Amino acid sequence: MPFKTSLDEREVARAATSLDTALADFAQRFPGESAARQPVHTVYGGAQLFKSDTTKKLGEIALRSLDANAPDPMTFARAIGLQRDEETVYTRVVEKLRREPVEDFRIDFEDGYGNRPDDEEDNDAARCAREVATGMANGTLSPFIGIRIKPFSQELMRRGVRTLDIFLTTLLDATGGKLPPWFVVTLPKIQLPEQVTLLADLYEMIESRLGLAAGTLRFEFMIETTQSILNANGHSNLPLFLAAARGRCVAAHFGTYDYTASCNITAAHQRMDHPACDFARHMMQVAYAGTGIWLSDGATNIMPVGDRATVHAAWRLHVDHIRHSLINAYYQGWDLNPSQLPTRYAAVYSFFLESLGAATDRLRNFIQKAGQATLVGDVFDDAATGQGLLNYFLRGLNCGALTQEEALATGLTLDELRSRSFVKIMKGRREHRPV
Repeated sequence: MPFKTSLDEREVARAATSLDTALADFAQRFPGESAARQPVHTVYGGAQLFKSDTTKKLGEIALRSLDANAPDPMTFARAIGLQRDEETVYTRVVEKLRREPVEDFRIDFEDGYGNRPDDEEDNDAARCAREVATGMANGTLSPFIGIRIKPFSQELMRRGVRTLDIFLTTLLDATGGKLPPWFVVTLPKIQLPEQVTLLADLYEMIESRLGLAAGTLRFEFMIETTQSILNANGHSNLPLFLAAARGRCVAAHFGTYDYTASCNITAAHQRMDHPACDFARHMMQVAYAGTGIWLSDGATNIMPVGDRATVHAAWRLHVDHIRHSLINAYYQGWDLNPSQLPTRYAAVYSFFLESLGAATDRLRNFIQKAGQATLVGDVFDDAATGQGLLNYFLRGLNCGALTQEEALATGLTLDELRSRSFVKIMKGRREHRPV
C-alpha cells in the first residue's frame, strides 16, 4: 500500500528546480577557496626607497640580522619560544632567506611614503615603475608585487588616481604592455562602496586606453575603518565592497592600527591580538567565506632593532602575533622590517611542522576512506574536509615549511598534489581503478 503524502509531486519538483537554480548561482558566485598560491606575508616599503633589487637586499639584511642575533638553531629557538624542530626550522628559514626572502612586496605611496609635493610623488611613481620593469627583466622581483596608493578621500583621491595612472602608464610603456605576475593595487582606508566603484571604473578606462584585456587589473581592500565593518544603517559594508569591485578584488587586508584608532583604543593598547581586532577579522572571514578572496592580517609594529635582548623580545612578540593569526586561519600578514623575515618564516614553518604527523595520517586515512566509498559506488560527499586537509600541505609546500617528500608521505602522487583539488584527485582515482 502506497504511503499517503501531503505534498504534490509537481509542487516538489518546481521547488527543487528553483533550489537547483539558486544553488548553481551560489556556486558560481562563491566558488570556494582559491587554489592558487597565497603569499604568507606582504612586505611594505616606502616608494621613495624602492629599487629593482630591493627584495634581494632585504634578504641579505635579514640573514645578517639572524647571524648577529641568533647564529645557531638553539639560540634562535630560545629567543622565539620554539620547543621542537629547532634544527629543521632554522635550516629551512636560512634556505628561504637565500632563495626567496620576500614573497609579496607592496610599493607604498601611503603611510610609508607620506604627503609630499606633487612633483616629487609624480617622479617617484614613474621611477618606481621603471624599477619594476627592470626587476621584471632581471628576475629580481618578488613573486607577488603591487603598489598602495593614497585613499580615495576628498583630500587625497586625485593624488591617488594620478599616482596610479603615472605608475601604470610608465610601467606598460617600459615593458611593452606587460604587468608583473600577480600585480595588485591596494586601496586603503575604504569607508564607502563608492570608493571601490571609482577604482573599478578607473580600471576600465585604463585598460581601454593602454591596450590591456578587460579584467586584467586587480586590487585588494584595506579594511581599517569601523565603517568598513558596519555602516550607518547597521549593515556590513564588506559584501557591498565586493559587489562594487565587479570581480576585480583578490584580497582583503586588515589594518590593525588604523582600525584600533578608529575604535578610540589608546595607543598603548593598539595591538594585533586586541579583542576588537579579532571581531573585525572574524567579520571579514564571515563576509568573504567561499568567495576565493585571500585574507591578510596586519603588522607587528615593534621592530627588532637594537641590542640582542631587544631584538629577541621583538622577535618573540612577532612570533606570538603570527601564531595568533595562523590559529585564527589568517595565513598571511604584513612585515615592515627585514629583521622580521626570519621570524615570519620561523613562525609559519613551526606552525605547519608541529601538525605534520597528525595531518599526514589524517589525510592518508581520509583518502583511503574516500577511495573505498567510490569502489563500492557509495557517494562520498565530504570533499570540503578533504580539500581542507589538502590545503594544509599545499600552503606548507608553497612557503617552504614542508618538503615535497613530507607531502608525498600522505600517499598522494606529485601529479595529484599539483592538481590542488581533492575532488579531482578522487575523480582521477575512480577513473583509473581496476575494473
